[in-house]
Amino acid sequence: MKAMPSPSGRQIGSTLGTYLLLTLISLIMIVPFIWMISTSFKEPQSIFTYPPQWIPESFRFQNYIDVFRLIPFHRFYWNSIYISALVVLGTVFFASLAGYAFAKIPFKGRNVVFLILLSAMMIPHEVTAIPMFLFMRQLGWIDTHLPLILLPIFGAGGVFGIFVMRQFFITVPTELEEAAMIDGCNRFRIYARIMLPIAKPGMATLTIFTFVTIWNEFFDPLIFINSRDLMTLPLGLSLFTDEVGTAWQYLMSATVMATLPLLIVFFLAQRRFIEGVAMTGLKE
Repeated sequence: MKAMPSPSGRQIGSTLGTYLLLTLISLIMIVPFIWMISTSFKEPQSIFTYPPQWIPESFRFQNYIDVFRLIPFHRFYWNSIYISALVVLGTVFFASLAGYAFAKIPFKGRNVVFLILLSAMMIPHEVTAIPMFLFMRQLGWIDTHLPLILLPIFGAGGVFGIFVMRQFFITVPTELEEAAMIDGCNRFRIYARIMLPIAKPGMATLTIFTFVTIWNEFFDPLIFINSRDLMTLPLGLSLFTDEVGTAWQYLMSATVMATLPLLIVFFLAQRRFIEGVAMTGLKE
């Protein structure tokens, strides 16, 4: 039985250097989050003291309570949750259908249509903002949540989802689909019974990307929403800033609470997300 070769000093040094570099980068990236959490518990006069106080002398939990007292934070939270959930469900459903069609169903002009769809991702969102606003006004959807739900599903975000799911379905062996056809399955049954269970990593990847994008979206709600009760979290957070200044202790407290769903979604789908990133785009 052959003995496993022992790592050389150069390999050990390279691995150690990689870990040190990653640790340094992680610390740099995590410092703003530490400052955010620390500031959320501080008194206003101790926020910008020098040197910075990373651990407050006294923790002011009242900041979190005052957030709900000063603005309808619970309403903004609910608006963001249900809009993000609907967009994620719609995007994953339609993108998986279209992605399967572009990956596995041969039809005339398939690649041309796919390239035309991809070209929609190359147009800056700011270019289409005014035409979309005028179109939504004609439909009577201004100051409603409909533009915030439908435009991401059928716009550039949906096209990105189609691209992700297509690249994932391409990696599925064609023989699996052919065997299902021999057993009498039609296209939709193959999609529902075979492709979707296999595509869980790709759907998890798309879920995280879509949820993070919609949860943090500020531009579209700023354009389409006028009523305070219809605002989402990013718009609600902006209420803590006015011409006088920024109430940092409340802004940071609200931001901490706004970050929690992002962390929850990522950790729930983390394993599938890593699989999806690793497998998406392996074959053309």
